[in-house]
Amino acid sequence: IWASAFNYRPSNSTYYWLGCTEFNRTYVYTSASVSGGWAKKARINKCYYDAGLLFDNDTPYVAYGNTTISVAQLSPDLTSEVRSQTVYQTPSSIGTLEGSRMYKRGNYYYIWVTRPANGQYVLRSTSPWGPYEQRQVLLNLPGPISGGGVPHQGGLVQTQNGDWWYMAFTDAYPGGRMPTLAPISWSGDGWPVLQTVNGRWGNSYPRPNLPWHPLASMTGTDTFTGTALGPQYEWNHNPDTSKFSTGNGLRLSTATVTNDLYNARNTLTRRIQGPSSTATIQLDYTSMTNGDRAGLAMLRDQSAWIGIRKDNGTTRVSMTTGLTMSTNGWTTTGTGTEQAGTTVSGGRIWLRVSANIQPGSGRTATFSYSTNGTTFTPLGPAFTLNNDWQFFMGYRYGIFNYATNALGGSVTVNQFA
Repeated sequence: IWASAFNYRPSNSTYYWLGCTEFNRTYVYTSASVSGGWAKKARINKCYYDAGLLFDNDTPYVAYGNTTISVAQLSPDLTSEVRSQTVYQTPSSIGTLEGSRMYKRGNYYYIWVTRPANGQYVLRSTSPWGPYEQRQVLLNLPGPISGGGVPHQGGLVQTQNGDWWYMAFTDAYPGGRMPTLAPISWSGDGWPVLQTVNGRWGNSYPRPNLPWHPLASMTGTDTFTGTALGPQYEWNHNPDTSKFSTGNGLRLSTATVTNDLYNARNTLTRRIQGPSSTATIQLDYTSMTNGDRAGLAMLRDQSAWIGIRKDNGTTRVSMTTGLTMSTNGWTTTGTGTEQAGTTVSGGRIWLRVSANIQPGSGRTATFSYSTNGTTFTPLGPAFTLNNDWQFFMGYRYGIFNYATNALGGSVTVNQFA
């Protein structure tokens, strides 16, 4: 799914999400609530690549495209296209512009576009159809994350107090893209201006004058006693909901017969907190069956894991590397090779990964295990993390359980800390 659009329509109190998949179709989903009840509204057989959605006096417009920037007007119910046309052709001196976001302020329409991965521009017109004039917002501006890239893409946000902010992201691999926020002012002639600090994106700014909305910490211990998973968790595929449960620990039944972790369903992932962190799971493996693999992974297009292998009645803790995907087509190119392992017994084990995701090359993760939860034994070599940009999400911790022979086995994760 390419950069998608999200907006609220006051006239019918409805939220809209719109996104293009596979370069050939766009889906529209709606909900009366941000937190749930989303339903598919339409499939439009056209790709609105990197789309931005604007409701202008209730008329829906979509800005989209790569280098050639276009605007489409959609039908009032957003199920079809009424009209579309090219509104801006990026000059060769800039190169590529994409990531469109569309706004209206006063008499002007604005299309907020990025030059990947080091610049941000804005287009402006008195008509949604142009002609548009262009201004550079930032180029090669030092960002707030040491070793990270230039803040770019993202979009503009206006608070209920009328203040404007720019929520960008900073490429900070191997950890991924990091949200990056700065205030926006407006020039006397109506152009958005980024507020910098000493010629760079500020490391901090005064907090917006808005109510606090405290959130649970992204770190800490989870024992999976609730009726649902928290928002910090994401599945690697659409989950098979019949193969997992919470309430008395996280129970993962095998959902796929495969020798390929990337092809296994119900791998539960969680973003790694930087600049370095440690994840530990307590795993009950008494219900695994022959051929099953379960454990904790550093998951990306180049991956490694520590976990339990059960084969021919023998249970071993294993550290495995060499899991690879092609970034051209996302096909598996390596299913992994065990680097170290030893026989274990007792039915319960603690698996740990310590990851350094400071931006840059040569960062590593190390793996260890414990049979008592106190004393940890290193297993296998340090794993060098890939810091290429192509797999946008960066590394994530992944809890997995899959079968190589037949379904029927399960594991329970009693703790994730």
